[in-house]
Order: sequence, then C-alpha cells, then structure tokens
Amino acid sequence: MSSKTSSGTTESFVPVKAIINNMVELDNGEKVVGIKVYPKNIFIMDDNEQFNVIDRLKDFYNTLDFEFWLVIADRPVDISVYIAQLQMQYNEAKDPVIRKLINEDMNKANDFNDTVSDVEFYFLFKEKNVEMIQKKIRLMINGLANAGLVSSQATNDDLRSILDNFLNGGTTYEFGTVMA
Repeated sequence: MSSKTSSGTTESFVPVKAIINNMVELDNGEKVVGIKVYPKNIFIMDDNEQFNVIDRLKDFYNTLDFEFWLVIADRPVDISVYIAQLQMQYNEAKDPVIRKLINEDMNKANDFNDTVSDVEFYFLFKEKNVEMIQKKIRLMINGLANAGLVSSQATNDDLRSILDNFLNGGTTYEFGTVMA
C-alpha cells in the first residue's frame, strides 16, 4: 500500500492528479470536464416561453447518451465594487429623487454585504479520449444553446471551486505565509 493511500488525508481518497487545460486529470487517466451553464430566470417569461425552454431542455437531456453529473455550487461574490459605484453615482446625482433611489440601493447592498453568493450550474462528465471530450463539449454547449441557455467549458478556476465546495462544504480557507 502506498503512503498516499494510507496517510488519512483528503489527498489519499481524492484521485486528482492535476487540474490543467480546463480538465481534472484523475490518477487512472480519466479526465473530468465541466460545462458551466449561466443562470436564466425562466419564471419571468410568459408561460409559453417557459414551456419551450423546459421542452428543449428535455430534448437536450435525451441526446446525452453518457453519464454526467449536474452540480450546483455557490460562489461568494464581493459587492464592494458595486457599492463603490453606487456611491459615485450618488455623489454625482443632482436630482433628489434619483439620490433617494440610489441611497435605498446602497442600504440594501450594505445589508447583504457579508452573505452574497452567486449560484453556478455545471454539467460534469468523465472521459479518457480527448477527441470524445471535445465532441461531448460541443454536443452539450450546442444542446444548451438550443434550449436558450448560454454555456461554456468550465475553466481551471471553476473546477477548483467545485472541488473546494465539495471537499470543504462551501467553506473557503485562505492560508497566509508562515514567517519565521
């Protein structure tokens, strides 16, 4: 038994070799690839448009003849830039009504300052063959586009975030440099 499997650390049971080229390379040679789907609120559409999106998503799911996972992950969002932009707009606004509206938005934003997160959606799949990976990526992006959804291949950062969410329960740890 190797020291990696007997160490009792997270690394000992997570078979990740590397995250490169927008893929998670596993110890067994397989690669995990993700498609990031940008959120779309279908509930603000009329009933017919909602039905069409859902119907096209059903068609999309039926075209997938391989195993995949649908992953939903929260990612913290820093809204301090947004608040700073509101403050600048407030300072420049002359109309008292506009200043009042901007002030209300700043107050709302300050209430959410520590708890803002963005929801991200991913389709993940495993594959060894690079040509098949590219074919599946195109199939999924085109199928999602036909359903009216924007998507792209998940980046290295996206994949790290998914692993971080999975392994740490969504808690992010930032470690500083130890100085002597």
